Amino acid sequence: MTTTFAAVLAAQLRSEPGRPLVTFYDDASGERTELSVTTYANWVAKAASLLVEELDLERGDTLRVDLPTHWLGPVFLGAAWTAGLVVVDEEDPDAVVCGPDTLGHWAGRADDLVVLACSLRPMGVRFADDVPAGVHDVGIEVWSQPDSFIPWDPSQPSDDATRLGGVTLTQQELWEAAAAGTLITVGGRLLSVANPASPPGIAIFAEPLARSGSLVLVLHAERERLEATYAAERATARFPA
Repeated sequence: MTTTFAAVLAAQLRSEPGRPLVTFYDDASGERTELSVTTYANWVAKAASLLVEELDLERGDTLRVDLPTHWLGPVFLGAAWTAGLVVVDEEDPDAVVCGPDTLGHWAGRADDLVVLACSLRPMGVRFADDVPAGVHDVGIEVWSQPDSFIPWDPSQPSDDATRLGGVTLTQQELWEAAAAGTLITVGGRLLSVANPASPPGIAIFAEPLARSGSLVLVLHAERERLEATYAAERATARFPA
């Protein structure tokens, strides 16, 4: 039984490295971004290296992923779990990754905690303007990181993975629940408008990864457009149902 994120991802890389894992639509901007298992793993490695090698976070530290529905949400979830960080929804984490809408909230605390900001522009590029002093622009700093990351202190099944909504799950509990999940069948394709970085949304990413499936995230879509995307992407389930 694979009971850490690193083990789950490694198993998927061995079996189907080229299959789509996360597909993201923003119907307001027209963006469509698709990450295969391999491309996703490369992004996770870059983000984990940034968190650990550049910003000195350590196994057991906490990370808040304060992003809206976006493909970078699963990337930073994976980076956190690769590095042995605990994903939290607290106001006093060791580090936070935010988007443009919450950058103002966190920028003033950059002296007390690590603040990373994502522009959420296509391809994960930098902000058009400079971010506030002390804030790390992910679109600048992530690209120089390597495509592979091997932690010197790997996470263990008994390590906490999430502490969200007052509920703590270890890596083992998270991935056992994902493997036994009911949102999709094995190999299924889940379409969702939910935020995978939110407490109820973790499963919409964890289950497709653990069950050899894939996730289609859709933002700013009317119902008719959602139905068209569901058909075009050959989805097999949706959340919320």
